Amino acid sequence: MAIEIKAPAFPESVADGVISTWHKKQGDSVKRDELLVDIETDKVVMEVMAPVDGVLTEVLKAEGATVLSQEILGWVSEGAVAEPLVAVAALTEIPATTPRGMEPAMGPAARKLVAEHGLEAEKIAGQGKGGRIRREDVVDHLKTAAPAAASQPATTVASPAAAMLVGERVERRVPMTRLRVRIAQRLLEAKQSTAMLTTFNEVNMAPVMALRKQYGEKFEKTHGVKLGFMSFFVKAAVEALRRFPGVNASIDGQDIIYHGYQDIGVAVSSEKGLVVPILRDVEHMSLSEIESKIGEFGKKARDGKLTIEEMTGGTFSISNGGIFGSLLSTPILNPPQTAILGMHKIQERPMAVNGQVVILPMMYLAVSYDHRLIDGKEAVSFLVAIKEMVEDPTRILLEM
Repeated sequence: MAIEIKAPAFPESVADGVISTWHKKQGDSVKRDELLVDIETDKVVMEVMAPVDGVLTEVLKAEGATVLSQEILGWVSEGAVAEPLVAVAALTEIPATTPRGMEPAMGPAARKLVAEHGLEAEKIAGQGKGGRIRREDVVDHLKTAAPAAASQPATTVASPAAAMLVGERVERRVPMTRLRVRIAQRLLEAKQSTAMLTTFNEVNMAPVMALRKQYGEKFEKTHGVKLGFMSFFVKAAVEALRRFPGVNASIDGQDIIYHGYQDIGVAVSSEKGLVVPILRDVEHMSLSEIESKIGEFGKKARDGKLTIEEMTGGTFSISNGGIFGSLLSTPILNPPQTAILGMHKIQERPMAVNGQVVILPMMYLAVSYDHRLIDGKEAVSFLVAIKEMVEDPTRILLEM
C-alpha cells in the first residue's frame, strides 16, 4: 500500500519552505521514523520522517523545490523491499558520461550550480536514481576538476570553467538560505520601523569571576553544568525588567502591551545564521536551569533542531558578541520587543578605584531601545541596575 510523505503543518507565520536535502533516494528502503527529507523555512529546518517501513517509491518534490504546508512530497510503499542491485559491470561496460546532445536529468539545485560554473552536464557522474545528477554530484565534480586542471602542462589551454576554478580572482555565487533572507528582512524592519537608540556602560566582572572560581567546580559537580557568565546577566535582567516594566513591554499599533512575565531571548550563533531561542518564565529558573537550557539551545542550533515554538515570542533579548571577541557594538532590536542587552569581551583595563589605579577585568554593556516607548532616563537606569547587580551578585539572590 502506498503511503503519502507529507510536509509538516507550517505555523501561520511560515508561508512555505524549500526542500533542502533528501536523505534517501528513490528506490531505497526506509524504516519508520527514519529521517527522509529536510525542509528549510525562513525560521527553522523542519525534518520529515518515514511514516512506515517500506521503500521510497516516488519523489515528487526534488531538492530546491518550494513546498507548502501539508503538501505531498512523495510516496512510500509500505512493507515493500528494495530490489537488490545487479552487478552488471563485469558483463557490460557502462559509459562514464552521457552521450552528447542528451542532457542528463538533474534537480533544480544541481542545474543552477552547473549553469553558474559553466560546466558540461554530460561529463558529471550522476549518483542519483537512473543517473540523475544531484547537487552533491556537481560539488564533487568541482572538487576533482580543480586539481585536475592545475596538473595540466603549461602549454595546455585551460577551459573557461577550469580557469575560473583555479584562478586567483575566483567568485562564487550562491543563493541565500531562507533563514538568512528572513534575518535580513527582520534587521531592515527593525531599523526602519523603530526609533532605535543605544546607551552604554561598563561593568567590573571581578566579583562574578571570583564567585565562579570559588564555586565553579562544586557547582558543576552538583548540577552537571558549568557556571557561566550568561546566567548572571539573565537573572540581573529579570530583576531590572521587574523594576522597569516599560523595557519589558512591546508596541502593537497604537497600544502598549505590558508583560507580567519575563521571557528572555538568548542569541545563539549557528552555521545558517543567528537565531534567538526563548527562555520562558525565566523569573522562576535557577542559575543551573538557565545554564542547562542555554547549553541545550546551543546544541540544537548547531544541529538545526530548534523548533519554531522555541523561537517564538520573548519580551527581551540578550546578545553576547564577546564570545567572538567583540569589544563594543550596538545590538539591533528584535521587534516587537523594545529593548536588547549586548554583552562584550572581558578585557583588563586600568581603572581609578578610591584614588588608586587598579587593573580590573571590565566589560562594556550596551542597551539598544525603542525611543518611542522608552525614555533615555529609563534605559540608562535599567542598564545601571544590571551593572550594580552583576558587580554585587548577592543582590541577584536577595532581589535588591
